[in-house]
Amino acid sequence: MTDWPQGYGLQVLEEVDSTLNEAARIAPGLSGPVWIMARRQTAARGRRGRPWIVPEGNLSATLVMRPEGGPETAALRSFVAALALYDSIADVTGRTDGLALKWPNDVLLNGGKLAGILLESAGSGGGLGYLAIGIGVNLADAPPVEAVEARAVRPVSLAGETGVQITPDDFLSVLATHFDRYERQMSDFGFAPIRTAWLARAAKLGEVITARTGQAETTGVFRSVDSAGNLVLETAQGAVSIPAAEIFF
Repeated sequence: MTDWPQGYGLQVLEEVDSTLNEAARIAPGLSGPVWIMARRQTAARGRRGRPWIVPEGNLSATLVMRPEGGPETAALRSFVAALALYDSIADVTGRTDGLALKWPNDVLLNGGKLAGILLESAGSGGGLGYLAIGIGVNLADAPPVEAVEARAVRPVSLAGETGVQITPDDFLSVLATHFDRYERQMSDFGFAPIRTAWLARAAKLGEVITARTGQAETTGVFRSVDSAGNLVLETAQGAVSIPAAEIFF
């Protein structure tokens, strides 16, 4: 790998149960942020503990770190990661056509899901012990459509949609560099510029979408993301702020 950002460690594993699990294991001994990349995962997971299918040649990585601030501020790193992914994909393809960010944690290409982000953290007494940012990118191949839940965005791959072929190692180097840049911006200026940049790349902004939390669904016009990272929908009952949900178009 070249152009690796200063201050970030790197572990490349041939096989592991999950890079998120590995992040939890090494977190107590952290002296700085570390990227963990695995060639194979035997128990990869997505949101709500769902299995995450990882065809060979795709990126499976987790950044484990101890950011400043509490859990609420740490959760905003999903926007930092999304922007880093967006810029990385633009870099390796030379285009932004068809690229968009889907709240809260997906990257879309030509309307399909190219990448996903999953945050996990641990701490005690209101403090944050560590934050793990799990990232999966369909570089070479996409999981089969039947592997995703009903109404979910169809999975796509970078190679399939653009013809661009890149190894996980090379893509991670680009991603780590962009993440470092946005993380520095977050540290220096707070969430406001991150929020502005994310909204400029948001999928379906100004359009009607549906947010599902548990068994409840809220449908409205996607107006914004607020200063806490919550989704803001304009509904018949007025503006509604939603901290976490599954989004359907």
